[in-house]
Amino acid sequence: MTNRPETPAREIRRAALQLGFAAVGFSSPPPRQQAAIHYRQMLEEGRHGEMAYLERGLAGRLEPHLLLPGVKTIVSLAISYHTPSRPEGVASSIARYARITDYHRVLRERAEALLEEIRHILGRRLEAYIAVDSAPVLEKEHAEQAGIGRTGKNTLLIVPSAGSHVFLAELLIDEAISEERPPLPNPCGSCSICMDACPTGALAAPGKLDATRCISYLTVELKRDFTPEESTIIGSMLFGCDACGELCPHNQRPLITADPAFAPITELFELDPEEILKLSRSQFKALFGGTPIWRIGLKRMKRNARAVLANLGRAVPATKSNTSTF
Repeated sequence: MTNRPETPAREIRRAALQLGFAAVGFSSPPPRQQAAIHYRQMLEEGRHGEMAYLERGLAGRLEPHLLLPGVKTIVSLAISYHTPSRPEGVASSIARYARITDYHRVLRERAEALLEEIRHILGRRLEAYIAVDSAPVLEKEHAEQAGIGRTGKNTLLIVPSAGSHVFLAELLIDEAISEERPPLPNPCGSCSICMDACPTGALAAPGKLDATRCISYLTVELKRDFTPEESTIIGSMLFGCDACGELCPHNQRPLITADPAFAPITELFELDPEEILKLSRSQFKALFGGTPIWRIGLKRMKRNARAVLANLGRAVPATKSNTSTF
């Protein structure tokens, strides 16, 4: 075993960048009181919609030691998925982050590799917990504390030189690592492009998202059938929404662009909703297996497709495939 270096943060950052991460930072476990207040307020106001897991995971988000007893540092990580935008004239109905390989697997593999590097750097067998999206962690709060980004008015974390087209992951470890970094400035100022671009008014105020009116929530997270209003709200989007991020000035020419693992899948740029309704389970798996879309299943994807067809003024084919997942 090697001796612990005097500046482990610097060596860990070097290892993270070599693994393809766009940013890495370190924070102490407890979230700031204001972050806890904002999270509870969101739940009390019902802005999380029917995402009950956000309520169930409240304790873990506010008390990281419940995820890893003895946790002393949260290593915040960001990786870019800023792939080239869709071809000119193509109005893709699938959000940018879903037209690529599922980020959960990529981030976990990279985080596991970084953990091994950290163990080597610190010279001991660390106790650790890897969090990738689905774990109850206040990701953006810890990323801000770690100094790798600031949350914009659209509630997305904006990472300097990378913008908001980033995926986040966290490493909880039982080793204290500190680093002096100046606080990042407010990335938005008086800009309100993202709020103006939201087609449904889901951004009720700067940094305040009402998920019940968010196209991403409706097409991805909502498990039941749409109400007539919800069906209309999603417009032409089959999965997710890019409206509040595509026009953000920080995403126009970022210096840090997509990791090679996130090459766009060209077959997903132009998908006709009527073709979605014809898919069998095996066809759905062949088309969407290994992408973020796979997690919602064929039934919900067909629900989205029927709503999009109606919003486009096109007849919904009265075929068995509209109701069957086979």
